[in-house]
Amino acid sequence: MEALGLPPLSTLSVSRCRVGVLGRTCYSNHSVPSSLKLSTTHHKRHGVVRMQAYEEEYELKQMKDMAAARKRWEALVREEKVKILSPREAGYAIQLSNKTLLDVRPSTERKKAWVKGSTWIPIFEVDDRFDVGTLSRKITNFMMGGWWSGVPALSYDSQFLTKVEQKFPKDTDLILACQKGLRSLAACELLYNAGYSNLFWVQGGLEAAEEEDLVREGPEPFKLAGIGGLSEFLGWTDQQRVAATKEGWGYRLVFSARLVGVFLVADALFIGAQQLGRYLQDIRSH
Repeated sequence: MEALGLPPLSTLSVSRCRVGVLGRTCYSNHSVPSSLKLSTTHHKRHGVVRMQAYEEEYELKQMKDMAAARKRWEALVREEKVKILSPREAGYAIQLSNKTLLDVRPSTERKKAWVKGSTWIPIFEVDDRFDVGTLSRKITNFMMGGWWSGVPALSYDSQFLTKVEQKFPKDTDLILACQKGLRSLAACELLYNAGYSNLFWVQGGLEAAEEEDLVREGPEPFKLAGIGGLSEFLGWTDQQRVAATKEGWGYRLVFSARLVGVFLVADALFIGAQQLGRYLQDIRSH
């Protein structure tokens, strides 16, 4: 699921959903004292096999949770309990009807681009805790692709509903938006179950918006607010490829230069590691 960049829906929904599908991919990590080291290859292989089996079981559960969540969300839209708006229609509604846009994205996306006058209450936020369990999830998130996509480990804000209720009465017209559309739809379900009846969902999220659809503030276009990591640095995201076709060769040359720089740095590190290895061998031989 987080091919979309999305973490258990158990806390997210009043029904039976797990937040994990919508923020980061988290795996439980049972810490083992360093003194209890496996002494044989057999034990190590057995441990690896068990971990792989656990990860596969977890991913299967995530897929089932996501499928169940999608069915509920589709029912909300099909029964018109949540109304669909395109980004352009949302822009018209904000300007002509003074409807409120509720931005539920994490701060990493919000700080790059936001709709002028929107209210920001993230349903998932970057997990800044540094306890043992959180650190293991961050490492897992990084190893599972965070280094490439730049998507950080996120955690569900259990105060999300309370924050919305403190700011908006339940008869308020609320337009919910996120970067791609999934987190905002999850937020719609949560708010609907809490009694909000005038909910509008921006289909496709802000990433689907053209610059003329909504009044933007922030340093980046809406389409680039959800990218990051090495893929963004090298310009290898779909959004940047589309931008490159509009901007021309100057835009592409910047990323080509970065790619060459990455190869040069990697080559220098490799040569340095070889020289260090030889130096250490010389020390040992003397």
